[in-house]
Amino acid sequence: MKNLKIILFTLGCVAASTGYAQRINREQLVKRHNVVVKAIDSLSSLSVGNGKFAYTVDATGMQTFPQKYEKGVPLGTQSEWGWHSFKDTMNLKPEESLRDYMLNGRKVSYMVQLKTPERGKLASDWFRQNVHRLQLGNLGLLLTKKDGSEAKPSDIKNITQTLNLWTGEITSSFTFDGVPVKVITVSHQQQDLLAFNIQSDLMKQGRLKVRLRFPFPTNEWADVATNYKNASKHTSSLVKNGAQMAVIKHQLDTNAYYAELAWTGAAIVTNTAAHDFVLSAKGGSSLQFSCLFSKTQQATLAAFTAVDANSIQNWKAFWMSGGAIDFSGSTDKRAKELERRVILSQYLTKIQCAGSQPPQETGLTYNSWYGKPHLEMHWWHGIHFALWGREQLLEKGMKWYDHVYDNAVKIAQRQGYEGARWQKMTDPDGNESPSSVGALLIWQQPHFIYFAELAYRAHPNAKTLAAYKKNVMATADFMASFPYYEKDKNRYILGKGVIPAQERYNAEDTFNPTYELQYWYWALQTAQQWRKRLGMQPNKKYAEVMQKLSALPQADGVYLATESAPDSYTNLKYKTDHPSVMGALGMVPYNKRLDMGVMNKTFDLVWNTWDWQDTWGWDFPMVAMTAGRLGKPDKAVDALFMNIHTNVYLINGHNYQDDRLRLYLPGNGGLLAAVAMMCAGWDGSKGMNPGFPKDGKWRVKWEGLKRMP
Repeated sequence: MKNLKIILFTLGCVAASTGYAQRINREQLVKRHNVVVKAIDSLSSLSVGNGKFAYTVDATGMQTFPQKYEKGVPLGTQSEWGWHSFKDTMNLKPEESLRDYMLNGRKVSYMVQLKTPERGKLASDWFRQNVHRLQLGNLGLLLTKKDGSEAKPSDIKNITQTLNLWTGEITSSFTFDGVPVKVITVSHQQQDLLAFNIQSDLMKQGRLKVRLRFPFPTNEWADVATNYKNASKHTSSLVKNGAQMAVIKHQLDTNAYYAELAWTGAAIVTNTAAHDFVLSAKGGSSLQFSCLFSKTQQATLAAFTAVDANSIQNWKAFWMSGGAIDFSGSTDKRAKELERRVILSQYLTKIQCAGSQPPQETGLTYNSWYGKPHLEMHWWHGIHFALWGREQLLEKGMKWYDHVYDNAVKIAQRQGYEGARWQKMTDPDGNESPSSVGALLIWQQPHFIYFAELAYRAHPNAKTLAAYKKNVMATADFMASFPYYEKDKNRYILGKGVIPAQERYNAEDTFNPTYELQYWYWALQTAQQWRKRLGMQPNKKYAEVMQKLSALPQADGVYLATESAPDSYTNLKYKTDHPSVMGALGMVPYNKRLDMGVMNKTFDLVWNTWDWQDTWGWDFPMVAMTAGRLGKPDKAVDALFMNIHTNVYLINGHNYQDDRLRLYLPGNGGLLAAVAMMCAGWDGSKGMNPGFPKDGKWRVKWEGLKRMP
C-alpha cells in the first residue's frame, strides 16, 4: 500500500508537470482576457484573421475612420497573396544594385543600397520598394448626420467594444446621433472572407451604409491604407451587380484582384466615386453581409451565420490544442499582466504570423519595410508555435523555403559559397531586397536547421527527415563553406564581411561575433546528427569547421560582442541595439565551448550597463531566456517587465516600439517562446518551472508545452 501511494504521488507530479490531465479550464482562462474598448483610440484597434489574412477595425467594428488610426495601429486589410509592383520603365536589373567588397583577399558581391552611380541608386531603390504588400481595401461604415454631413470620430458615443478571444468575434456597440448601433465582425478561418451583422434603425433612415474604398499603394517604407491620391493611376469597377451580390474588380498596373459582397435581404451596391462603393440596405434595421478578397472570382460566399460558426468552431479548436498556462493564484503583482500578454500574443500571432510565408514584422496590419519579411525574424515569429505544441503552424511557413530555394542557391554561388544562403529582406518569391545592413547579416542562416530540429522533436520519424533533408543539408553546406581559414592561427573565423545581430558594426571590419559563432557550431553539430538519422556518414568539412571554429572571444572575464570589438563595453555605441551576446546562451543550447562563469559575468555586466532605452521588443525575452539558463529566474521575470518603451504591450496585446513601429510581432512571439521555456524548461534543466522564482509568489500551472532545445 505504501508503494502504491508513492507511485500514485509520482504519477500525479508527472501529470502536473506535463499536462496529462486537463487541469486548466481553457475557456475561462482565455475569456478573462477578452479585450474591452471604451473609446476611439488609435492604439486600441482590434483585428480578426486566420494567419494568412487579417482585417483591423476601429471602435465601430469596421474601418470607418482610417485616417484617425493611421498613426496608431492602422486599419489594414492584408493577405499573403496581395502584392504589387509598379512598372519598371527603365529596364533595371538586380545586378545593378550589387557592390563588391574585398573580404579575406577576394571580391564578394552584396545587394546593397547604392548611392552612386545614379543608375545603381535607381536599381537599389526600385528592388527595395518593389514588390510591396498591398492594402486591399477600407471596408467601413458610412454614417451621415441629419444634415447630410459625414460622421466624425467625436460623434461616436457610448462605446463598448469586445473582442471575444475564444470565438474570434468582435462585438461593437455605440450610439450615433443618439441612435444605437451594433456590429458583429468575424473572419473565416480558411478563406479571406469577412462577415458582419449590423443592427441599427439608422439604416431605415438611410444614414448608415457600408462603404468600400480602394487606397493606392504608397511605394514607401510604410503603408497604412489611407493613400487616396492618384485616383487616375488605378481602376475600380463593378463587374457584377445583382440582387444579393456584387463583384468589384480593382486593377493596379498588371495586378488585379476582386472584392465580392453578398448579403441577405434587400440591398444595393452603387459606385459613388472613383474607387468608392456603397452598400445600402433597402428598409429594415439589420444587414448581414460577407466580403471576400481574392485573386480570382468565386462562385458563392458563405453567409454571416456560416462564417460566424466557422470562426467559433476553429477558434475553440485552436485554444483547446497545444499548450496553456494559468497564473491564477500567484501573488506576484505582475502575474495577471503576464497572463494577459501571453493570451493576447497567442491570438495575435495566430492571426498575423501563421500563414504559409514568413510574416513581416508588422504582420498583416500595415507595411513596414515595404511589407517584406525579414528571415532573421522568422525565429521570433515562429519557434513559439512548436514550443506551444502547435508545430504545424511553424511547419506551414517552413514549406516556403522550398519555393525560394533556387534563389538562395544563386546567392551562395554568386558569392563563391556552397549550399544555399538564405535571404534576409525578401519577397514571396525569395528575391533579395537591397539592404546595406540586411545583406550582410548571417544569423538567419542557421534558423532553418533550428526549425527542422523542432519539427523532428515533435515528430521523430522518417517523414520529417525526408521533408527537410534537402534544406538542412543546403543550409549546413553554406555554413561550412562560409568561414575563412586563417592558416597562421589554424582556425576558422566568421567574417570579415558580417554584421552581427547587434547591428552596430561595420561589416568590412567585423569578424567572430559571439552569438553567431555559438549558433554556427550548434547548427553544424545538429546537421551532423541529421546525417546520422538519415543513415549518412558524417560530413568531413562540417567536422573540420566545428573542430577549428574560433573560440568565443572574451576579455576581462566577459564575452565580447565580437572579437573585432575589444571596446564592446567601453564604446557607448556598442552598448545599444540588441544585446545579442546574450543569445549565445539564451537562444542557443549550452555546449562545452561556452564557459558558464564567463557568461554569468557577461550577463551581469550587460544587465547593469546596457542602454536599455535603445533596444527592441524581442531583446527582453532573449534576456529572460539567458537568465533562465543561468539559474537567475528572478532576473528572467524582471527582464520580461523592464520598464522600457519598447517593452510596452497595448490594450490589444500589441508590442509597441515607437512612432514608426506601433506594433512589433517579434516581441509577441519572443514572449511566448520565453514563457514556454520558463515553464517547460530546456534540455538539461531540472525541476518544475525552472524559469520562475521559487519565492512562493508564483503559482504556475501549465500543460501541453514542449522543452526548448
